[in-house]
Amino acid sequence: MKILLTGTTGYIGQSLLPALLKDGHEVVCCVRDRNRFDEGKYASEKLQVIEVDFLDQASLVVIPDDIEAAYYLIHSMAAEGEDFEKLERTTALHFRDRIQKTSAKQVIYLGGITNDQHLSKHLQSRKKVEGILASGRYHLTTLRAGIILGSGSASFEIMRDLVEKLPIMIAPKWLNTKSQPIAIRNVIEYLKGVLGQEELYDQSFDIGGPDVLTYKEMLLGFAKVRGLKRTILTVPVMTPKLSSYWLYFVTSTSYTLATNLVQSMRVEVICQDNRLQEFLKITLLPYDTAIKLAFDRIQNEGVIASWKDALSSNVLNEGISKLLTVPTFGCFTDKREAEVTQVDKSVHKIWSIGGENGWYYANWLWQLRGFIDKLFGGVGLRRGRKNSTMIHAGESLDFWRVLYADREEKRLLLYAEMKLPGEAWLEFKIIGQTLYQTATFRPLGLWGRLYWYSVLPFHAFIFSNMLKRIAA
Repeated sequence: MKILLTGTTGYIGQSLLPALLKDGHEVVCCVRDRNRFDEGKYASEKLQVIEVDFLDQASLVVIPDDIEAAYYLIHSMAAEGEDFEKLERTTALHFRDRIQKTSAKQVIYLGGITNDQHLSKHLQSRKKVEGILASGRYHLTTLRAGIILGSGSASFEIMRDLVEKLPIMIAPKWLNTKSQPIAIRNVIEYLKGVLGQEELYDQSFDIGGPDVLTYKEMLLGFAKVRGLKRTILTVPVMTPKLSSYWLYFVTSTSYTLATNLVQSMRVEVICQDNRLQEFLKITLLPYDTAIKLAFDRIQNEGVIASWKDALSSNVLNEGISKLLTVPTFGCFTDKREAEVTQVDKSVHKIWSIGGENGWYYANWLWQLRGFIDKLFGGVGLRRGRKNSTMIHAGESLDFWRVLYADREEKRLLLYAEMKLPGEAWLEFKIIGQTLYQTATFRPLGLWGRLYWYSVLPFHAFIFSNMLKRIAA
């Protein structure tokens, strides 16, 4: 079957794509920026990648007319500085208008569980999107999920941050809200299972795991799986804004996403009974099993996708292509070079930089810079990296974005996503036996220039010693 996949670079999209290819489907992937998608790692003749921006209706003309089904996996909950409800409405309308002109018989939409009487703005928006998609001249099948558990999922990583960093938690009362989490493996089974099933056309189904738990029970259950003893005290006086700041500073989420998550976490997301599980013959994984499987994948370096890759600065909304050429005019640069005795080992160090491996010198200063970035509303240093030794263009790496990564060429180019009065690039490349390390900063006004001169003394020993350790 020829399938259109939207949200390809998101967590669910990246998890679903290899499963569809494995089943023999021809998949047309919609990406806003082709440079943020590693097409090579799939090595499939049945994969086609097209550049589409669903906010730009004219760009949808490249969608093939002969598709047979489409997955709608787009959401804008982490959008900064804009009304995400308006964005979601616009993208849904553009998608509907284009898809109903194709041969697609079925659209599959992954939304949120909306059974509570008092819905958050996020869940209200998800419900409105479902209504828009249902008005198209095709058959809609909607799957509604709550918390999705898997290595790299937002829910899993946020719980991981909380449980592993805080022995004692003073938490808001919404931790007593009930939810019905579901393993990512089961979500993918559902998404694949409903494809082409005419009996399921024009219907919606809640999907969840076998356990109904409060958020507090989930955190304590997570701690039990990890062999950690944790104490959680809930207080009634923590406002939504204070809760959002608490979540923002302790975890790797952005403040915008933290705010939307807090609003949603105050709403019960429990499934209404349906027979979809029996119809598709899916065995649901218990909560503790889902957590164990997620950690097994992490320990085996098998994380396929991470929600953190989607957390980025607004400058990346236009794509990373325009950032690949590092500017020279009007820029400050810190250029250093060193002779390399063992090229392969130095390349390995470059490809392992950041995350739990650190930055090879004065890690506490990098962590301090990440904390300062958090104070100013940035992504901070907690995003880490998906894999400890492999990295691809488009992925996040602490407070950097990978623009270019070619191991054979021995070149890695990073773009800073921290809050800065300007733009910054960091490049590593090895030519022959020489390692070149270049930091480039394009200042924005007077504050940008003052910023560069204020950090220059730190660059002198941080960058020089980092270079020495990579070359050693």
